[in-house]
Amino acid sequence: MRPGKRLFVGARVSVATANTLAGCAETLARRARTAGVDLRWMAPANYHVTLAFLGWTGVDAIGAVCDALLAATAGLERIAFRTSRLGAFPSLDKASVLWAGIEDGATLGRIAQSVGEAMAALGFSRDARAYHPHVTLARLRDPRAIREVVLPMAEQMFGDTKIDALTLFESETKSSGSVYREVEKITFRRAPNAPPKNEKRQTVALERGTADREPDETQTDDGWPRGQGPMDS
Repeated sequence: MRPGKRLFVGARVSVATANTLAGCAETLARRARTAGVDLRWMAPANYHVTLAFLGWTGVDAIGAVCDALLAATAGLERIAFRTSRLGAFPSLDKASVLWAGIEDGATLGRIAQSVGEAMAALGFSRDARAYHPHVTLARLRDPRAIREVVLPMAEQMFGDTKIDALTLFESETKSSGSVYREVEKITFRRAPNAPPKNEKRQTVALERGTADREPDETQTDDGWPRGQGPMDS
């Protein structure tokens, strides 16, 4: 099998937002322990909003992915969004994922659509579910009710984030949790620009619908089976 990486496209939240989320997570963790609820918490350094989950991608295709992302974000300028409120997928009464929501998500939704179309043109599968931008805080091994843990803190506002770039991340699953590594930052540009002439990308032609991925690549970065639950890392 050709070497590859498990990839997704996302944007980190601001440091201030991440710090506020981390403080909330500490309180939630105490409440969860008291209630006997076992949650696997994300490290604050991993807090992000996912725009597209690509899954396993051949290393020699990453250059083509980056070029497509540059084209998909051409003309964008800095955008802002607010992280607020707590919720769960699929619900607080049968939760598998605990999340913080995103206000002003329409702009992120349009960018996610553009990115999704660009990735589909390279052969990556499109997610048919409605886009629901969020920051994953914790996951549960077995779905269960967390309403009483979350509701007293559900309406909090966590902070604003301004971004002028997206990031192509590699996700590696370890026994201690997921580790995210930055593969390349895709900076917004006011007008379409080709890669610098002295930059020679090692790309391959990908046929529509045939992007390289492992046969068992069935879950998104949030641990959801494809075709179920929300879109995300």
